[in-house]
Amino acid sequence: MQVKPKKALGQHFLTDLTVAKRIADTLDGFAGLPVVEVGPGMGVLTQFLLEKGHDLTVVEIDTESVDYLRVNMPALEGRIFGEDFLKLDLGAIFPGKKFCVIGNYPYNISSQIFFHVLEWKDQVECCSGMLQKEVAERLAAPPGTKARGILSVLLQAWYDVEYLFTVDEHVFNPPPKVKSGVVRLKRNGVTDLGCDERRFKAVVKATFGQRRKTIRNSIKSVLTPGAELPDTPLLAMRPEQLTVSQFVELTKSIGG
Repeated sequence: MQVKPKKALGQHFLTDLTVAKRIADTLDGFAGLPVVEVGPGMGVLTQFLLEKGHDLTVVEIDTESVDYLRVNMPALEGRIFGEDFLKLDLGAIFPGKKFCVIGNYPYNISSQIFFHVLEWKDQVECCSGMLQKEVAERLAAPPGTKARGILSVLLQAWYDVEYLFTVDEHVFNPPPKVKSGVVRLKRNGVTDLGCDERRFKAVVKATFGQRRKTIRNSIKSVLTPGAELPDTPLLAMRPEQLTVSQFVELTKSIGG
């Protein structure tokens, strides 16, 4: 029994076992924590996670893949969720527990997956896996680079983000038109940004929403009606130039 890749689900099944093992290795150092794998497909990564002894739960929206896993991976009995990861209440699966997330993420929803992980940042200790190279580079992009964007800042506020390695197109079925990249996010020590978190998100989104403008012009949309611009040199910069701490400073300067 084989699963046919479905374009609508963004499925590109990894066929290289060496690459799969390298991805599984990204969770070394987190032994003992439960792991949730997103989009296991036919289990090429799953087999290595099981071999390593992880307490594994898998989330797969493709019913054909779910049937395949139930037949071929009996070790997952009772640990397969045939649901949309983006709608899944991870707190109900791991009540009050720390856990890790891993996967060969569908290209078409990879950014949304990481936004969903952010919602559970107080429990997700590590999140790693493979996604489109361009998106992977964006997650890890440091200040001052063109790749830096909304998700870069929001993730790096809470995680140390590493771009680990690049994966070529030919190790997938079907081969994608772009290269892939593997990243790892490790929870940092931040428990409080030192400013209002919602306001912080609004500032980041507003400034990157008009990234060609200086912050002086882009931040006006999040100011309280009638409020004056703060007196800070950050207003002369563009959003991709700012560090996380500078975004925090900016947020506080406008009453956040």
